[in-house]
Amino acid sequence: MNVATTLRTELLDLIGKNPGGHKQPKIVDEFTSKLRAYAEVPGVDTSDVIFAIGSSVYGVDLIPDGSKQQKTGNGGVEEPVIVDFGYMQQFMKDVFLSYGCTEDQAEISSEVLIEADKRGIDSHGLGRLKPIYCDRIDKGILWANRPIDIIKETETTALVDGNLGLGLCIGPHCMKLAIEKAKKYGVGFVAAQNSTHYGIAGYYATMASDAGCVGLTGTNARPSIAPTFGVEPMLGTNPLCFGIPSDDDFPFVIDCATSVNQRGKIEKYARDGVDTPRGAVIDNEGIERTDTEGILRDMVLGKCALTPVGGAGDAMGGYKGYGWATVVELLSTAFQSGPFGEAVCGVDRETGKPMPMPLGHFFLAINIESLCPIDTFKKNTGTLLEALRASKKSPKGPGRIWTAGELENDARLARTAQGGMKVPKVLQQNMLDLREMRPGMKKKYSKFPFE
Repeated sequence: MNVATTLRTELLDLIGKNPGGHKQPKIVDEFTSKLRAYAEVPGVDTSDVIFAIGSSVYGVDLIPDGSKQQKTGNGGVEEPVIVDFGYMQQFMKDVFLSYGCTEDQAEISSEVLIEADKRGIDSHGLGRLKPIYCDRIDKGILWANRPIDIIKETETTALVDGNLGLGLCIGPHCMKLAIEKAKKYGVGFVAAQNSTHYGIAGYYATMASDAGCVGLTGTNARPSIAPTFGVEPMLGTNPLCFGIPSDDDFPFVIDCATSVNQRGKIEKYARDGVDTPRGAVIDNEGIERTDTEGILRDMVLGKCALTPVGGAGDAMGGYKGYGWATVVELLSTAFQSGPFGEAVCGVDRETGKPMPMPLGHFFLAINIESLCPIDTFKKNTGTLLEALRASKKSPKGPGRIWTAGELENDARLARTAQGGMKVPKVLQQNMLDLREMRPGMKKKYSKFPFE
């Protein structure tokens, strides 16, 4: 067993054997010491979930390469700095340009990412730039500036090949094509093959709703969800997303995974020192796990899986979430003859070498004017949504009812009012690393707003 493997195993054992360890200074110190040693091992994988757990749960922000260490939870991490949206989008655009993207590719890719940050979906904005896109380009499992080819096309449909380019470019291209077809023929449907991570699904549904269409999109992903009555991760967290125009100030956009939880939520449970709700995670023995720290360890080791919406088994309707996750997987692979499961896990299980993840997506646009006046549709939609928000509130709730898309609109308004987005230390470090690594970035960004 080499040094990296030994340290990684010790870190996982430390997490699993010490529930609430992130609140114990001795355990935090031990974790920090081992994580720092692991980060200094040459060639360690920068996207290893161990670093995300360290930052999210233990408050230890470390970037692989011992010279790039941040303060730990014991030392008190500085407050995030607020950075203007325009500045941040331009930075991300320049990073994509440095990888050889065209002006248009870099513009749309940075727009999809900054839109996530504007909506308060921090997991899919700046936080994805380096680990999901830049690092994968550097590893040779995703490519910038690849052509987008139409394999087959009719008046209302198209099959598109992304050639393992940026999903952030492929997604907008496909939904734009679906909308164009819908505007001409009433309905447009586009399936994509050989794509990669395409960011927030809600971006594409909103493209459709902004164009006066009902939008639908979905994508498969690396296997995380076990089938109902199964224990092996087989399906991605596979979001199914709808966008519907309304006369509200924002469209109705429902964008969520088909699993009960994602790893980020389990990390939050660990930070809060609470058990994971029963039914959200199942292990290889068929046990519905609640031990949060043990779950984090075993998810990394592949010994447990997420459950579909409705939870494990069928008592709370888990078969419904399983069915919807399967629908997304089918529409992302069947038209495309695309891979699924282990074939999109991103790593060669025998060698540990990173591998491409050829994902599939689908995009549907329905032109509302083909069926009724757009203003009538928007008014009808808004009337129903307002009735939902005005309905009787739970005396144990927050005193407000939201409809889909409203929380994201609230976040946009609040973040615009505060002057932009908060950039925590770990993302500041990512920006510093990219400035150091990418040609031309030092000259243009000699000093960041947080420096």
